[in-house]
Amino acid sequence: MDIAGSLIGLRDEALARIAQAPDLESLDAVRVAYLGKKGALTAVLRGLKDLPAEERPAVGRVSNEVRDAVEAALAERRAVLERDLLARRIRAEAVDVTLPGRRRPLGRQHIIHQIVDEIVDVFVGLGYRIAEGPEVELDYYNFTALNHPPEHPARAATDTFYVKDQSGGATGAGLESEVLLRTHTSPVQVRVMEKQQPPIYVLAPGKVFRRDVADPSHLPQFTQIEGLVVDEGITFGDLKGTLEHFVREIFGPDRRVRLRPHFFPFTEPSAEVDVSCAMCGGDGCRSCGGEGWLEVLGCGMVDPNVFRYVGIDSERYTGFAFGMGAERIAALKHGIPDLRLLIEGDMRFLRQF
Repeated sequence: MDIAGSLIGLRDEALARIAQAPDLESLDAVRVAYLGKKGALTAVLRGLKDLPAEERPAVGRVSNEVRDAVEAALAERRAVLERDLLARRIRAEAVDVTLPGRRRPLGRQHIIHQIVDEIVDVFVGLGYRIAEGPEVELDYYNFTALNHPPEHPARAATDTFYVKDQSGGATGAGLESEVLLRTHTSPVQVRVMEKQQPPIYVLAPGKVFRRDVADPSHLPQFTQIEGLVVDEGITFGDLKGTLEHFVREIFGPDRRVRLRPHFFPFTEPSAEVDVSCAMCGGDGCRSCGGEGWLEVLGCGMVDPNVFRYVGIDSERYTGFAFGMGAERIAALKHGIPDLRLLIEGDMRFLRQF
C-alpha cells in the first residue's frame, strides 16, 4: 500500500473541501472528516505502524507535512469566514443615525402631587417653610394639645384608626398615650411650636387617615396641607389676605372669596372659606348646588389654649392656622366630580392632567 500517495491525495481532497466550505459549521465538518478520531487522514496515519522500519521516517515526514497543510488551511479559512460573519453582523445591526429617534412615552406626576407642589410653591413664595411629622401619632399631639376635649366625637374609634394603647386602657378611650393614624397634619403644628419660638411660618403637607367610606366627596386616606403662622401682631385680617392670595394663585385672579363663621377646637374665631363657582361665576348652578360658592378649606386664629400646651405666651403672640385637602382642591380646580377617580389608577383619567 502506497501510504505516502494516499496522504498526498487526502491532502489535496481536504484542501479543496476547505476552500469550498461556505460557513463555519461546514468547515468544522471538514475538520472532523479528516482530522477527527475517525477521520480519513487519521485512519491512514494509524497504518504507519505496519510499515517496514526503513520506510517510516520518509512516510512520517510526509504525514506531518500533510497534517500541517490541512491544519493551516483550516485556520486560514476559519479566519476568512469569521471576518465575513462579523461583517454581515455589523451590517445587520448597524444603526442608521439619520433615522428619527423612537419617542419614549414619558411619565408624569400624579395630579395630587401636582396640586401639592402648586400649593407649596404659593406659600414658600410667601416665606413659609415646609414642616413634617409622623403619620403614626400619639393621641396627645393629634387631639389633646389641639384643644379637643375627651368626649369629642373625632376621638371615637368609629372616626379614628387606633393602632394600640400603650397604657393598657381601652382602645379609642381618648387616652393621651394611645397610638393612632393621624387624622390631620395639625399635630405637626404642635411639634413645631414645642421646638421653635415665634416667629413661625410653616406649611405641613402629608397623608392623613379617617374612618370614612370612599364616596364622591370623601376618602379614608387623603393629603392634607396645614398652615401655621405665629408672630407678634397677627390678626384675622392677615389670615384673610393670605387665603385670598392663595385662592387667586391656585384658581385664578377672577375668583371671589367668602369666609363663613365655623367652629374648630384649636382655633377661635374659626371660619370656612368658600370660592365663587367657576361654572356660573357665583350665580348658582348644578355644580355648586345653586349656591354660587364652593367650600375650599377651614381656618381660624390659634386658640390660646393651644399656645399654653406648647409654652408660647398668648399675651405676646397671636397666630392663625388653616387646613385643606389637596384632593378637594384638585377636584374644584379641574371640575372632577368624584374624588375616587383620583385614587383608582385609571390611566385614561390620569393622562388628562
